Amino acid sequence: MRPLIKHREFRPIDHAHNARIDGTLYGQSALSVTVFSVIKRTLGVAERARSWYRELREIVLMCAVYNIKRAVS
Repeated sequence: MRPLIKHREFRPIDHAHNARIDGTLYGQSALSVTVFSVIKRTLGVAERARSWYRELREIVLMCAVYNIKRAVS
């Protein structure tokens, strides 16, 4: 997994992290932020699970429901 959001540059290591970010993927990060916003508005913000595995499963199911809704419409 590679980060897409640039670091604030306080130290030289922050500048090095920003140099490793791919420019084309950074331009597409707005798409993922939009999808997350739509999922939160339509399906709700809160996860009801308590363990990390069940939270992950719940988020994956939310994304699957979002994709099915998009395919239907």
